[in-house]
Amino acid sequence: MNESVKILGIAGSLRKGSYNRAALRSAQKLLPDSARMEIFELDGIPPFNQDLETQPPSAVSEMKSEIRSADAILFVTPEYNYSVPGVLKNAIDWASRPHGDNAWDGKPAAIMGASIGMFGTARAQYHLRQIFVYLNMYALNRPEVMIPSAADKFDATGNLVDEDTRKRIKELMLALTNWTLRLKYTQKKLAAA
Repeated sequence: MNESVKILGIAGSLRKGSYNRAALRSAQKLLPDSARMEIFELDGIPPFNQDLETQPPSAVSEMKSEIRSADAILFVTPEYNYSVPGVLKNAIDWASRPHGDNAWDGKPAAIMGASIGMFGTARAQYHLRQIFVYLNMYALNRPEVMIPSAADKFDATGNLVDEDTRKRIKELMLALTNWTLRLKYTQKKLAAA
C-alpha cells in the first residue's frame, strides 16, 4: 500500500505556550513518510448553540470540512478537573451536530496529552475514549502517550527536548498511520464484496 494518510491534529488548549500545542507541533515533525498532518486551531470556535447547528458559524463549517477531508484525527488534550477541557468538548459537540451530520463518524483517532502533573492527562484521555464510542470513532489503543512533568520535557520556546517522549510520539504517529491504512483497506474490501 503506497497511500498517503492525511491526519488532522487538534490541540485542546488555547494557551499560546501550551505544552499540548507544543506536543502537537512535535508530532507533526515526527510523522512517517506515508503521512502528513494539518493542524486546526480551536481559537475561533464559538460556544455551541443548538439554535445555530443547522446553519453554523463559518469557523465551525470550516472545522467540519477539515475533519471530513482528513483520514485520521490526532487529539492532544490537557486535563482539567479529571476530564477534557471545555474548548475541546465544545469543538467535538459542534462537529457532531446536528443529529445525522457527525463529521467524526468512522474516523480513526489517536490521543496524547501533556501535563505538569504526574499523570500526564491519563484521566482526560480515558474520558475522551468514552466520547469516541458515541461519535463512532475508531480509537487507536496503543501506544499510549501521556507526557507527565511536561515542564521538564520542553524548553522555554516549546521545543521537545526529551528523547524518550520523542520516541513515543514517533511510535504513536506510525501506529496511527498504519491503523488508518488498515481501516481504509478493510473498508475497500468490504465495499468490493
